[in-house]
Amino acid sequence: MATIEHSEIVHAAPERVFDLLRRVEDFSDYSDMIDSIETLGDNRYRWHVRAVGMEWAFDVAVTEIDPPHTLAWESLDGVKNQGRYRLEPVEEGTRVSLTLTYDIRNRLMEKAVNKAAQPMVGKVSRQILDRVEARLNG
Repeated sequence: MATIEHSEIVHAAPERVFDLLRRVEDFSDYSDMIDSIETLGDNRYRWHVRAVGMEWAFDVAVTEIDPPHTLAWESLDGVKNQGRYRLEPVEEGTRVSLTLTYDIRNRLMEKAVNKAAQPMVGKVSRQILDRVEARLNG
């Protein structure tokens, strides 16, 4: 299983940051790579994403909500993955740490995905957190 981590400081209180991150359906406003997110009910969502020249759709379920500290999810179909945002107060505001793990059972495919995934996830995570911060402080 591969792991990607990204951390960034958002200049706002953890409660305010968490309130926006909790609205999963709004993530399409925060990243150019996310076309749309459909709410399916029961904390489940269908994501429509554009990445590496392709369009992808996959379903996820939010598995843990602990305001304002943790928001976690896992895939329901497609590439097996799990993600977790951890929020912690720091002097400048909130440190938001993303941990994303995924499992691709084909070794050759995993190597190719690993090469593209790290910069792509980092870019999406930066976009999301920068736009969350802009919305909070704008």
